[in-house]
Amino acid sequence: MANPLIGVFRVKELRERILFTVLMLAVFRIGAVIPIPGINVRELTAYFQSMQNSGNAIVDYLDFFAGGAFSNFSVFMLGIMPYISMSIIMQLLIIVFPKLKKISQEEGGRKKIQMYQRVGTVAVCLIQSFAVTQYAQRISREVENLLSMGMVSFTIIAILTVTTGTMFLMWIGEQITQRGIGNGISLLIFAGIVARLPNAIWELFGRVRSGDLNLVFVIVVFVMFVAVVTLVVFEQQGQRKIQVNYAKRVVGRKMYGAQNTYIPFKINPSGVIPVIFASSILTFPLQIAQTLGGNIGWLARVSNALSPQGWLYNILYVLLIIFFAYFYTQVTLNPIEIAKNIRENGGSIPGIRSENIEQYLTKILNRIVLPGSLYLALIAVIPTIIQHLFNFPSSISYLMGGTSLLILVGVDLDTMSQVEGLLKMHHHEGLTRHGRLKGRNL
Repeated sequence: MANPLIGVFRVKELRERILFTVLMLAVFRIGAVIPIPGINVRELTAYFQSMQNSGNAIVDYLDFFAGGAFSNFSVFMLGIMPYISMSIIMQLLIIVFPKLKKISQEEGGRKKIQMYQRVGTVAVCLIQSFAVTQYAQRISREVENLLSMGMVSFTIIAILTVTTGTMFLMWIGEQITQRGIGNGISLLIFAGIVARLPNAIWELFGRVRSGDLNLVFVIVVFVMFVAVVTLVVFEQQGQRKIQVNYAKRVVGRKMYGAQNTYIPFKINPSGVIPVIFASSILTFPLQIAQTLGGNIGWLARVSNALSPQGWLYNILYVLLIIFFAYFYTQVTLNPIEIAKNIRENGGSIPGIRSENIEQYLTKILNRIVLPGSLYLALIAVIPTIIQHLFNFPSSISYLMGGTSLLILVGVDLDTMSQVEGLLKMHHHEGLTRHGRLKGRNL
């Protein structure tokens, strides 16, 4: 009776939500191994196994965000990244174009923006899926019998199949958010990472047995991973509390007494959103350059320059993480709106003049966001550091460090906080004996 996990399945609503989420994630994993029509799976598998032995950091990187679906040439090979890329573009457009911002603030405007976002996602998918067909054509020159149909027929079918697969994934993510538990889009990325961890660990042990990796280095790296996970958990739940005092006020015939409360500013207000956004922005040109690079010379040079192991890629990665940390914080925590709400409700911050609340909140946020973004950037480049220092394979370092740890811990905390909230609502004990989990939608 005291086991909180038993209480999870005693609540009918929570049980149905969890089972629905598991079912949708199972559909996603099944689709990740169903190949595009016209692909010879046996020849494709043999080709990527030979590439794995020689090392291909870009394919491993694209596979990381697609949950292994890219190297399978599956219907979900683009993953959910086109949708995330279009979400970023749409948020930037809303800020740049006042007309779009006005539409988003109107009644029913959110649905219009979502419709524009879906149409944009289709356009992004068409571009990336065409690049995929060119990549398949390049592989077919090296591998005989890779394609079982003509190139024109394969191009048309592959573009339609891959685009439909991504749109179906987007629908699955929305259904999980509405009818399941947790944030659907984040859980799809989470499931792809978790599904590839067993193979990565098995490959790691195989390399240790063969002598390619030093066991001492592996132990040191695992200690680093545990330390990073611990730091991520503390950093995700840390917050700066801004005290707010409310004066007595009369509403109708009732007088409401003064209240003292606080505004909780997270140490990292944007969570792992900057990491996902930065990865998505870099994945789009990287995939185009990788898939079309064999046919166009300058794209091949771009592909080599943007290698995930290269210095240019990591510099851009760090800068984009810092940019999106500030950008997303300003979108979700607007100091002007917060100050306006405080004044309209008769509140004040001790020691701060009413007209200076915006400047004070902006100053606090800037002091919080900068170290938080640098912290995220440091963790995100850990895989590259591990590869260069300990000669770890890219397929292992991407899955067991940096971005993957941030996503795994962030999504797990968010999902557990939602489960705990539903348990409390049904008068059950939470998942933890002391305190309260603090999660965040990704």
